[in-house]
Amino acid sequence: MKVALVSPYDFAVPGGVNSHISHLTEHFVARGHEVRIIAPASRPVQQEGLIIRGRPVGVPASGSVARISLSLRMAPRVREVLARENFDIVHVHEPFCPVLPIQFLRYSEAVNVGTFHAARERGQPLYTYGRRLLRRWFRRLDGKIAVSTAAARLVGRYFPGYYNLIPNGVEVERFAAGVEPFAEFRDGKLNILFLGRLEKRKGVKYLLRAFAQVRTHMPETRLLIVGPETRLRRGYERWVREHRVPDVIFAGFVPVEEVPRFYATADICCFPATGFESQGIVLLEAMAAGRPIVAGNIEGYASVLTHGVEGLLVLPEDSEGLADALLQLLRDPDLRWQMGQRGRQCAQQYSWSQVSQRVLSYYERLIYEKGLVGPRGEEPQAVGVHGDGP
Repeated sequence: MKVALVSPYDFAVPGGVNSHISHLTEHFVARGHEVRIIAPASRPVQQEGLIIRGRPVGVPASGSVARISLSLRMAPRVREVLARENFDIVHVHEPFCPVLPIQFLRYSEAVNVGTFHAARERGQPLYTYGRRLLRRWFRRLDGKIAVSTAAARLVGRYFPGYYNLIPNGVEVERFAAGVEPFAEFRDGKLNILFLGRLEKRKGVKYLLRAFAQVRTHMPETRLLIVGPETRLRRGYERWVREHRVPDVIFAGFVPVEEVPRFYATADICCFPATGFESQGIVLLEAMAAGRPIVAGNIEGYASVLTHGVEGLLVLPEDSEGLADALLQLLRDPDLRWQMGQRGRQCAQQYSWSQVSQRVLSYYERLIYEKGLVGPRGEEPQAVGVHGDGP
C-alpha cells in the first residue's frame, strides 16, 4: 500500500501525534509499504518521506499551544501532492484541526482514515460551534480511529459513528531492563520522576506541593522534573526557592535518547495531570521501564492504569492525596517492585509492532469494503462508540 500520514502539527516540534506518526511510518516501511508524511515544519527535519506543507504558528488549544499551519492558500499544493503520489490510503490525524487535514479530506479520492487523539472532559468548543460545517468533512472519512475511550467519547458526542479503538504505542524494548541510570542520582536517595511539557494541565504545581509534604516525612527523596523551558517553569523554580524545598532538580529539555535513562533512574514516576489527556504516552513508557506510577485520576489515564495494580490514581488537583500516594510507595519497596512488574507486562499489549499491525489490518478492511459501502457523502449510521467493529 501507499499511505499518506497527515499531521496538522509542526513536525519540527516533539509531540504525541507526531511521535505516533513517526512510529507508524517506521513499522509500515519495515513491512514493505510506502509512506509519505505530510505536515508543516518550522525548520528542516530529518525524516524520510516527509513532505512539508505550510508554515506553523502557535495557537492556544486545550491548555497547551498547538503549532499548526493556518494558510488558506494550501489547496493547490494539496491537490498537486494527491495527483502526484496516487495514495491508496490518506490517513489524517486530528481530522478537524485547521487547515491541512481538512484540505486532504476535501480533495482526496483515496480511502480516507481519521485518527482522533484529543480528549477534553468538558467538551470541545470547535466541535460545538463548527459541527454543521465539520459534518461535511466527517462524511469524507471511510474509517475512524480513536486512541482511547476518552477520545472516542469526545468526538462521538458530536459526530456519532463507529470508532475503531487503536491506542498509542510504546517502544517496549527501548525502555526495558538494561538501560543505564544516571550515576549522579543513584546516591541512596529515592527518585520521583515527572517527565512532560511544563503546562498547567500537567499538574506540576500540585506535585511540587506534594513533594514538600513528602520531604517532611522522608528527607532522603529527590524530585526530577524533565521538560523544556517555559514561562511556568520559571514560576515553579521561584516557588521552590521561596518555600525552600531542597532536592528538586529541573533537568530541562533532554534528547530523546536520554529519556529511557531518566526512567531507569526513577524509583517512582508521577504524572498528576488535571485533564486533556486522551491516553498518556508517558504512562506507557514508565510501565515499559517497569516503574510504579502515581497519576491523576482522569479518564485518559484510568483507561491505561488500574489503581492498585500498576500504580495509584489520585484525584486531580489534590496535593495531599498525591503526597499520601507517593509516601505509600516510597515506604514499600516490595509494592514498588510488584507494580513495576505488572506495568511491564501491561505495556506489552501496547508495543508499536502490535499497534501498527492493527492499523494496517484496518486499512485492508476498508479497502476491501470500499466497493460495498454507500456512495461517498451519505450520512453514516449512528452506531455508537465501539472497540471492535464488523
